[in-house]
Amino acid sequence: MAKLKEPSKSSVSRREFAVDVAALGLTALLPRAVVDASAATQRVIVRTDAEIGMIHPELHGQFAEHLGSCIYGGLWVNKASRIPNVDGYRQQAIAYLRELEIPVLRWPGGCFADDYHWRDGVGAASRRPKRVNIHWGGYVEDNSFGIHEFIGLCRKIGAEPYLTGNVGSGSPEEFRDWIEYCNYPSGSSLAEERATNGSPEPFRVRYWGVGNENWGCGGEMTPAEYAAFYRRFSVYARTFGGLKPFLIACGPASNDLAWTRGFMEGVSGRRLPDGFSMHYYSGGNSTATNYTPSTMEQQLASFAAMEQAIIQQRGLLDGFDSGRNVGLVIDEWGVWDRAVPAEEKQYGALWQQSTLRSALAAGMALNVFNRQADKLYMCNIAQMVNVLQSLLLTDGPEGERCIRTTTYYTYALFKPHRSRTSLRVETEDSSPLGLSASASVKGAELILSLVNPKLERDLTVECSLRRRVAKEGKAQILHDADFNACNSFDQPGRIVPRPCPVSVEGSKIRLDLPAMSVATVILQLA
Repeated sequence: MAKLKEPSKSSVSRREFAVDVAALGLTALLPRAVVDASAATQRVIVRTDAEIGMIHPELHGQFAEHLGSCIYGGLWVNKASRIPNVDGYRQQAIAYLRELEIPVLRWPGGCFADDYHWRDGVGAASRRPKRVNIHWGGYVEDNSFGIHEFIGLCRKIGAEPYLTGNVGSGSPEEFRDWIEYCNYPSGSSLAEERATNGSPEPFRVRYWGVGNENWGCGGEMTPAEYAAFYRRFSVYARTFGGLKPFLIACGPASNDLAWTRGFMEGVSGRRLPDGFSMHYYSGGNSTATNYTPSTMEQQLASFAAMEQAIIQQRGLLDGFDSGRNVGLVIDEWGVWDRAVPAEEKQYGALWQQSTLRSALAAGMALNVFNRQADKLYMCNIAQMVNVLQSLLLTDGPEGERCIRTTTYYTYALFKPHRSRTSLRVETEDSSPLGLSASASVKGAELILSLVNPKLERDLTVECSLRRRVAKEGKAQILHDADFNACNSFDQPGRIVPRPCPVSVEGSKIRLDLPAMSVATVILQLA
């Protein structure tokens, strides 16, 4: 049995913080009582001398499943549609997603993946078989969006494709052939079939999930059972066209340490996966635009538990893989609010509005990912369009309107962190609903992101840089007085990033952060 490593700490006690500030010669900036939790001033120290690790762009990954109107009517409308499109893809969605520079996109599921057979989605669309989607509503799937259409989408938005293979109802042969079909350059029957279907050049898919939620909709397996399936499937997942597949195993639901331990014991001494995927949803007790202060606080507090789950899961994996060759992945995450039946009927299953609360949740999660950058390889929010905590919303399968959600704009605020080195950030309040912060640096540019999840407490943030000096800075903020406010089809620009005043004096940065807001500061260092 593997031993857990001691969890690392992303914050410090108030006493430690006060001592640290004193050591920097900043005691004059302290309030009358540094332990006063009701103080409007919150102090932050960015430790430019304490690097955490690289923030992989893949931490901003996305997920799209054949569920509701995520694919059909969201991303894919067909070439003959009256909705403006580019080769069948919704034109406005492509433009917005390209602007955000999506690093990786996971498909076709989700639960849908373990009942999906890739051959159903190749060849002439008119001859593709029609299958019943047993997981999401029992509708008839016409398979007009298959592997070629998915790769086309990835290329149009600049995303790296990530395919989830069918373990629950599929076979190692089917999985192996899909990899060859996608990646072998030419000469084999499968490569020639791909060329005949319109793609002479290989797709070069690197990321491959070996099943999805195999503890649940992917087969209701035990950890030992899934480990046996993983061992068998991975034997046939070979290198084709010089591209070794990056295999991602099915990890736990939330922080199920027993699943992780059981799986790792089952593959110990064999080929370990390249990635290990956990799913972590933050459920909600209200419909998206009708949260109360208590239900909002309950949901936002879950991100502290997510951070501990990352620390504990990484610690358990390290007991089996001391070299950290197995990357920890969060394949599915996000807020999951109660559905509104009328909206689902109009827009599709699990259609969910994104409010200011959703933006706060996204910012808190992305701060977690930054703070734990040394423990994470990839994170994919669920889902890209219309379903759950999405980047974009469309007004039904036949609707022409497509808008950017508050979650989209949170990703835009955090985009500068990509491919930078995460820095340790120390705050006064480490409670689940305290000021959330993360920072990163590259060269002479430092990025600081802050989330104030407090309902009725405006904050003045006074930030000190350790051993570095800033010469100038600029900031943007997402904010609204109503945490149930959203970008609607009639008012798509209600909550968008706006300039935020920031004061920069050497190593000291100051800005006002109103209640329920997300902000990113970009500092130019001397």
